[in-house]
Amino acid sequence: MRLTVLGGSAACPNPGQGCSAYLLEAEGQYLLLDCGPDTLATLQEHIALDQLDGVLISHLHADHLLDLVPLRYGLKYMPGLARNRIPLWMPPGGRAFLHQLASVLAMGDERSEVFFEDVFMVAEYDPSRLLQLGPFQIRFRPTRHYVPCWACRIEVDGRTIVYLADTGPDDDLADLARSATVLICEATLSGDPDPVEGQGGVRGHLSAREAGALAAAAGAERLVLTHYWASLGVDALRREAEDAFGQTVQLAQPGWTIVLD
Repeated sequence: MRLTVLGGSAACPNPGQGCSAYLLEAEGQYLLLDCGPDTLATLQEHIALDQLDGVLISHLHADHLLDLVPLRYGLKYMPGLARNRIPLWMPPGGRAFLHQLASVLAMGDERSEVFFEDVFMVAEYDPSRLLQLGPFQIRFRPTRHYVPCWACRIEVDGRTIVYLADTGPDDDLADLARSATVLICEATLSGDPDPVEGQGGVRGHLSAREAGALAAAAGAERLVLTHYWASLGVDALRREAEDAFGQTVQLAQPGWTIVLD
């Protein structure tokens, strides 16, 4: 299995880096995990748009799905593509979300009811059930966030990538990430934030130090920090995570690839 980072910024792209998006490859199939803004250009440095075998979205925040819009236009109009419809797996409520978005975007002779369905085979996954997408075996767990959000554990031939999407402190996620080959964990915050500071008294994000502690508790082999603000200082975030993890930590950078042999 191969993991390629397409973007790892928080809610707004960092200089030279888009938001959350990760390309997984196994047995000749490609799965796009989240589709954040400013990431399609990096995707096309690795594969053509119509080589995607599926897209999986963790939750309905714009910084994790907004490039579905240019992906739709690319699949529909880009010369030279096969233009096959691509499976798009949305979280619960995702189909209605896309219909609302299409009602704003569709213009001229475009029909909002098929705006996305023209190029995507849209389905909603059931987070309580195992999802098998080609070689990718995916299990879900809810995270602590401001909207419903699902972390996922993706397994292929005994190798495991765990992507926690967006989350605040949640002890259950260490169990999902147990012995992960690679743990992709957000690090939106720095320092030692208040455990309940956030919207409505709920904190929906982790600090770099908390990400490192979670990886250590899970016994993860490797930790990749994502969903971070470069303005907090990349080296400072890395040090915080490494202090808690006790091992070297990487920060997500576009184009960076890990091969899980």
